[in-house]
Amino acid sequence: MDLGKLIQERIRDVDDYPKPGVLFKDITPLLADHVAFAGVVDAIVNHRGRGTVDKIVGIEARGFILAAPVAYHFGAGFVPVRKKGKLPSRTHEETYDLEYGTETIEIHVDAFEPGDRVLIVDDVLATGGTARAAAELVRRGGGEVVGLSVLLELSFLQGRGRLGNLDVHSLVTV
Repeated sequence: MDLGKLIQERIRDVDDYPKPGVLFKDITPLLADHVAFAGVVDAIVNHRGRGTVDKIVGIEARGFILAAPVAYHFGAGFVPVRKKGKLPSRTHEETYDLEYGTETIEIHVDAFEPGDRVLIVDDVLATGGTARAAAELVRRGGGEVVGLSVLLELSFLQGRGRLGNLDVHSLVTV
């Protein structure tokens, strides 16, 4: 099976969503396909190797869908990064630029033990703002970011270049 080809066939482009001029990458067809979804989870886990992470961070909202089964397969905890105001306890927050505005994300202050090895998982790497902000939150919380795994990297937005020396693994790059 050519996983990269399958992923590309299962991602739908939606024009002008969520704002005019934005081409949204809809992963719901991929999630509905058991073979594609399982292949994505397995590829992320196999790339890093079991026993190499303590926590998986999933970025709201589609990152949650990918990160939770990855955490399960790693035998690791799952930590959500959410939009401001969505977590019930004390948080660290980070504001960053999107390709179409600004956003603030948060993580619980007690999400990590000192030195936890943390893999960040998200669906798309675009400008790198969300991933960079999530990595900063992990570090501020005492975790060690071991990498970022994404389903799709939009290379024309040059997000990887904005992430410094972060180890980035993308299943498909366009």
